[in-house]
Amino acid sequence: MVDAALAALEAFLDPSMLLFLLIGVVAGLVIGVIPGLGGTGAVAVLLPFVFVLDPAQAMALIIGAVAVVHTSDAVTSILIGIPGSASASVLLLDAHQMARKGQGARALSISFLSSMIGGLIGVVTLTLAIPIARPLVLSLGSPEIFMLTVLGVALTAMLSKGHVLKGLIAGLFGILLAQIGGAPTSPEYRYTFGSLYLTEGLGLVAVALGIFGVAEIISLVARKGAISSVEDLGSGWGEGARDVVKHWFHVVRASMIGVLVGILPGVGATAGSWMAYGQAQATSRGKNKGNFGSGDPRGVIAPSAAGNAVEAGALIPTLLFGIPGAAPFALLLGALLIFGIEPGPRILTNNLDIVYVIVWSFAIASVVGALFCFLLAKPLAKLSFVRFPLLAAAIIPVLFMSGFQEPLELQVFWVMLLLGVAGWVMKTFDVPRAPFLIGFVLAIPLERYYFLTANLYDFTEWVTRPAVLVMIAILVVPAVVSLVQKLRGKGEPEGTIREGAETGDSVAPTFLYPVVTAALLALFLTGFVLAQSFSEAAGLFPKLVGGIGAILCIIALMVDIRKHRAAKRLESNPDRSAWHQMLRTVAISLLWILGYIMIVYVFGMLVGTIIYVPVFLWLVARARIRTIIVYPIVLLGFLLVLQEYAQIVMPVGYIYLGI
Repeated sequence: MVDAALAALEAFLDPSMLLFLLIGVVAGLVIGVIPGLGGTGAVAVLLPFVFVLDPAQAMALIIGAVAVVHTSDAVTSILIGIPGSASASVLLLDAHQMARKGQGARALSISFLSSMIGGLIGVVTLTLAIPIARPLVLSLGSPEIFMLTVLGVALTAMLSKGHVLKGLIAGLFGILLAQIGGAPTSPEYRYTFGSLYLTEGLGLVAVALGIFGVAEIISLVARKGAISSVEDLGSGWGEGARDVVKHWFHVVRASMIGVLVGILPGVGATAGSWMAYGQAQATSRGKNKGNFGSGDPRGVIAPSAAGNAVEAGALIPTLLFGIPGAAPFALLLGALLIFGIEPGPRILTNNLDIVYVIVWSFAIASVVGALFCFLLAKPLAKLSFVRFPLLAAAIIPVLFMSGFQEPLELQVFWVMLLLGVAGWVMKTFDVPRAPFLIGFVLAIPLERYYFLTANLYDFTEWVTRPAVLVMIAILVVPAVVSLVQKLRGKGEPEGTIREGAETGDSVAPTFLYPVVTAALLALFLTGFVLAQSFSEAAGLFPKLVGGIGAILCIIALMVDIRKHRAAKRLESNPDRSAWHQMLRTVAISLLWILGYIMIVYVFGMLVGTIIYVPVFLWLVARARIRTIIVYPIVLLGFLLVLQEYAQIVMPVGYIYLGI
């Protein structure tokens, strides 16, 4: 194996190998910055070129892109508050808060370095795991994977201190929405209401961009100001590097969590990033324990390191078993098969040189990608000081263009808009969005592995397996400790995933909190009632989710009513001016977004963007004439380049005007 590893490294002495690796890195960095495309988009763009390359060059090209997507997707999440990918949405909690405080450079530095180190640790783990991974992966049965997914949803909700109950409700809400479409355990469709579009379910990209990206636009478009509240980047680059060194243990642990999550097929970088963040928060110590959610460097380190390590871990099942550990590697399997290389245990004997080319490509790309990001980060960091309406003129088209790529259906625009409103409501009324997204991501594997577990094992048999007992203890012990502390009057420990840290104190009237909870209750009850018409296999999970969600909503409703009554006694004549101003801002933002959707429906995205952007710049951004003229031309050029060279599909309207 050592000889094969050295031979693969020698291959990179060939300038053509380095050239294709660099092309892959640049493509991955560019695509990572575009919200919603991610590693799958990067591989899809490069896949047509592998036909004219030899196997080693093709792997260098593809892996170069995959290895850096999670490095660059942090840029928009940190600076603009729009997640570059679903997994980068966790960076909104702390990294984006740092940018809002004028620490964008520091947050980027932390993220780039942590991502690089996570990738390198993942590669080392992959190298060591090659001879021992097979028995380890085969020892994990459906009970262990089921409990791991339960752990991912429950821990994220339980870490929403101060909002634990609503965190659990949000997680169940995400699972319920994921039930839309084909059932993974039965050949039937659920909650489609006769819509052909809904038979495919809601896409993760559209959901993540809606619940976080569109929600942020709704909040910020009509406010006129910049994302950051200060006007100086500061000297944060070196400080970010010192943060990474200071919290090195968080880097290593998050990387290992990422690798372990990556080994489990279908779980993915989103789950790994949230799990790593939850572990960092749950195990933090010291007086700054409560800083999570308000700009804590540890909240940037953990997801950044884990996101890249997941991709390295996902190579283990992809290469050794032919099971894609993540979506981009489904395309990687296709690339291997093009060259007659069959993934599976025999790849270690027949094509070990290609395995190590992949390993070295990942390692080199992680370093080169981080270096490129540092070179480009300083000008990019200044985006956080630009007035948001100027950025929104480009963000709105790019956001909806990104969401369109997965289903290639215009109906996705309405889904994104509705989820954007839902995200804003959740953010305003203290319903954490992190558990929602992790619940949505893990819903299908959760249902699938539970179905396998229930059919292959008796309850007492699978629940008493050692690994399952350990994970149950991880869930139960913190809950018991929290309950004991509450009974003793100590309250909940500090350390929170809180939307309030993101938005400041809520200005919403307290009587609306029960209204929002009642709406969620109605949603769960509707899901439960409709599930009665499903078959036993397809209806089990919707009934379970609907029933548990309704019970939790009833409890939360009583808590909200009690809080409203207490607030009413304290303040008899509340000032609602701030709330009314917020509603006015949101209404204006929604109208502008709705206007863009309607224009795209009529004229298509390219022509619609040319019409929409100048008007938006004139009336909302109050831009200069030169900006109003030049800005749309540059944006159109960018969209045309994506369409021509990145195989991005642009929506065509009812009145087609070709460009």
